Amino acid sequence: MQIPAKAEYAIRALLTLAASSTSVSAEHLAAEQGLPAKFLGAILSDLRRGGLVTSQRGPEGGFRLARDAETIMIADILRVVSGPMAGVRGMRPETLNYGGEATHLRDVWVAVRAALREVLEHVTLAQVLRGDLPPAVTRFTSDTDAWITRKL
Repeated sequence: MQIPAKAEYAIRALLTLAASSTSVSAEHLAAEQGLPAKFLGAILSDLRRGGLVTSQRGPEGGFRLARDAETIMIADILRVVSGPMAGVRGMRPETLNYGGEATHLRDVWVAVRAALREVLEHVTLAQVLRGDLPPAVTRFTSDTDAWITRKL
C-alpha cells in the first residue's frame, strides 16, 4: 500500500496544529513542515470540509483543529483526504466476487483492510505527537522484520 503525499501532508499539518495553542496560517504550516503551499491549501480545504479543521479569516485567523487531538484518529484523516483505506479498483473489498482460482482473493483484501484498521483506527494525533503509540502500533514496530524492505 502506498500512502499518497496528500495523506502524509495532511497528517503532518494536523500534527503541527495539534502542537499549537493558537490558530496557524496555511503559510506557517507549509513552512514549518516544508510542504508546497498551494497543495497544502487544497488539503486544508478538504480537511475543513471533512470536519477536522476550522478556519478563520483576518489578522488573528488561520487554522485550528475542529476536535481535540485525542479524538482524531489517523484513519479519520486518511478517509477525508484519500477515501476508503483499502479499496480495490475503487470498490469495497467485501463487494468483490472472483471466480476460478481467484475465488478466495476477496478474503485477502478484507484481511488487508482489517490490518490497516487495526493500526490506523487506534492511533490519535495526540499519541503521535507525544510518541506514545498504542500496542496496535508497537507490536509491529518492535518486530525487527518490519523495518526491512523486501525486494522482488
